Amino acid sequence: MDSTRQLKVSRLIQKELGSIFQKDAQSLFGSVMITVTQVRVSPDLGVAKVYVSLFPVKDKEAVLKLIKTKTAEIRKKLGNEIKKQVRVIPDLMFFLDDSIDYAEHIDKLLSK
Repeated sequence: MDSTRQLKVSRLIQKELGSIFQKDAQSLFGSVMITVTQVRVSPDLGVAKVYVSLFPVKDKEAVLKLIKTKTAEIRKKLGNEIKKQVRVIPDLMFFLDDSIDYAEHIDKLLSK
């Protein structure tokens, strides 16, 4: 169970990363819409696991790899946004959230 502090920091990071991806995704990643679906922060607030959903993309793994190569730049932008609210800017680890794809797959199976 996450502590109240972890939940607050998670929501803050999710909100700010969402706005960063909304503003800068065009210049960094092309015409990809990136949605931050979930953020989980470690108990020491040093590591944040960020789950992203990508749309409309054929090769999601390639875009995720591109996001991972730009992690330092994204973390710096995040740090500029939240430096007054947290002591340490957490290290970011990006993962692909495939829950939407899974839901679509189940929906297709049920509609048959």
